Amino acid sequence: MSGGDFDAVARAVFAGNRYMVLGTAGADGWPWTTPVWYAREGYEELYWVSKPGARHSRNVAARPQVSIVVFDSQVPVGSAAAVYMEAVAQELTGAELERGLDVFGRESAAQGLSVWTLTDVSGGARHRLYCATVTEHWVLDPRDERVPVSPA
Repeated sequence: MSGGDFDAVARAVFAGNRYMVLGTAGADGWPWTTPVWYAREGYEELYWVSKPGARHSRNVAARPQVSIVVFDSQVPVGSAAAVYMEAVAQELTGAELERGLDVFGRESAAQGLSVWTLTDVSGGARHRLYCATVTEHWVLDPRDERVPVSPA
């Protein structure tokens, strides 16, 4: 399988799945994973909404380096494909928040969901908008070896 084929696998995984598993660690180093619905801008920026008091949100504030995996859990054993990522995450503010809301809103609308507004993720609101900027993507080849991909 060529590098382009692996890139196509990565694009297909992103196209077919709406949840990512976010891996974080707190200041104490203890790991935590959680599934979150996400919107994306290309393949380098992944956005989600969470409560700032949620464990993964507190972990991002303490230690912004995260891991992410997107995969289809409904396929038969042995036929799964996944995109693994390393990223740096943050709660968005200012102009980044407005840009992120645009991306998140477009994907929410495309999925038939309510579109989040600035009022929903700022001030006294319960939620905040977060973004993970991906620094590396990879898939596993048939020998279970890590293969870097550029799904763009």
